This record gives sequence, structure tokens and C-alpha cells, in this order.
Amino acid sequence: MSKRLANLIAPPSREEVNACWELCRLNNNMGCWTTWIPTAWALAMVYHAQPKISGAVALTWAAKYFVLCSGIKSLIMTIDDILDHDIDALVVRTKSRAIPRGAISLDRAWMFFGIQVALGIYLARTLLDPVSCRFAAVAAPLFVIYPTCKRWMYFAPITLGLMFTVGVFMGWSTLSLTNQLPYEILIPIYIGGCCWVWTYETIYQHMDKVDDIKIGIRSSALLCGRYTIPICSATAITFFSLLVYGGYLNGHGIPFFVGVLLAAVLLLSKLLRTNVDCPGDCRDFFLQTPLIGQIIVGGFVADAVIARISNGIAL
Repeated sequence: MSKRLANLIAPPSREEVNACWELCRLNNNMGCWTTWIPTAWALAMVYHAQPKISGAVALTWAAKYFVLCSGIKSLIMTIDDILDHDIDALVVRTKSRAIPRGAISLDRAWMFFGIQVALGIYLARTLLDPVSCRFAAVAAPLFVIYPTCKRWMYFAPITLGLMFTVGVFMGWSTLSLTNQLPYEILIPIYIGGCCWVWTYETIYQHMDKVDDIKIGIRSSALLCGRYTIPICSATAITFFSLLVYGGYLNGHGIPFFVGVLLAAVLLLSKLLRTNVDCPGDCRDFFLQTPLIGQIIVGGFVADAVIARISNGIAL
């Protein structure tokens, strides 16, 4: 047995276990929220559109998807750290991550990633319907493509949005009592979600722009430059507009529109006060992201529940 193989299959040390915990970011729910929230929108939308779906079933699937999205987030974080380990070592904010500081070798990190992939495939095939599995399979290659994007293009947030927002289709397919997806409703929501990702991810990338310039990394923050706030304001407005349009087509009412309005006021007011040259401002804006999505989820759910009560339909 070669020394490399022996090291690969050796029991993990305490430091490596802690490194794996860091790799998959289980101490940080940000990635889970940003993947789960679009799925929750879809679950609430189909619950509203199809009165025969019970609230208990919808809540059960919301919980199942939260677990799945935690796994997806963890997998994405691991492969991102693996493929970016050389860049991370050159960036002040990331140079102390597990791989750059030597807490775990690349070989062992790849093995951990393989275990995550195997577990993810098993859970997807066990829990999801065939249509949702196909959407997941289409999005899966983006998990590997996304970490490489900033090496060769300025539009990495688009790739991130495409994979983060795919839950819009999966959530509807999972809960729906029919075999047809209303693409005329879901596609605007999907595109809007991608615009939302562009907004918060571009602001987030401004935190590393000084190091990115030094090492030749391309980012949407550098692409937008001093026009970041106007451009991100436009993508945010597009997000809310498409969300309202999709909600309108799905028959949602005042509680939903109030939720969207509240989320829009919070996001745009924070955005307009953000100084992209101040990393603290950029971080604070980014950390508000789950709240924005949660308010919209609340609007969808409140609208569906109130509509059922008003029409005498069981929750």
C-alpha cells in the first residue's frame, strides 16, 4: 500500500474533523437560507394554487427541504474551498480557512467531498420525485463550475443564481398534485431570484476587491465598480417586479404584495446606504439577505392561509 493511499484511508484526526466542519460551514446557515428560501416560495405558491394540499404536508416538505438545502449548501462550500484553496491563501479574509492553513490535505478534503456527494445522491433519490431529481441533476454541475468562474469571467453571481434558485421548480414539482409545472409563473420567479442573487453577491464581493485586483481575480464587484449601487438597485427592482408578476399570475393577494413591499423597502434602503468601499457595510448588507427572503416567504404563507380561511377551505 502506498503512503499516499495509507494517509487517505487513515482515521481522521480531531483537527481534520474540525476542518471538515469548517469546510461544510455547518456553523453558518447563510447558504442554507439562500437555497431554501426560493424553494419555500414555490411550496407556498403551490399550496395557495391547489386547495387540496394540506398544510401539514406543505410544512413537512418545507422541513425536509431545509435539511436537503443544508446538505446542498455544505457540499457547495466544500467544493468551493477545494477549488479555491490557492486563491484563498492570498486573500486576507480567507487565508485562515482549513485547507490554506494546512488543517486538512487536499486529498482528504476531496474524500470528504465524495462522501457528501454520495450522501446527497442517496437523499435526493430517497426523498424527491423524479422531476425534482432531474432539476437537481441539471443544477449539480454548476456546483463545480461556480468556484472556477471568477478565474475567467466577471459574472459568477449569474451561475450562483442559476443553482441557488432552481428550488423554485423543485418545490412546486414536489408538492403539486398534478404533473404539469406552470412555467409561465415559475420562470419569472426564477429569473427574479437570479437577479436577487446578483444583487447581494455583487455587494458581498466588494469585501475582497482589493485582494482580487492584486491576484487578478474577476468579480462582478470589479465589473460594476463605482456604478455598483445603481446596477444593484436595478437588479433588485427587477427581482421584486418579477416576483410580483409571478405572484399575480398565481392569484396571490394583498398579504403577499405587502410582504414584497416591506422586503423591497428594507433591501433598497439598506442598499442605498451601503458604501461599497467599506467592507463592514458590505457585510451588513449581505447578512440581511435571509431576512429579505423570510419576509417574502411570510407574505406568501399569510396570503395562502388567509385565502383558505376566507373561502372556508381547510388549512
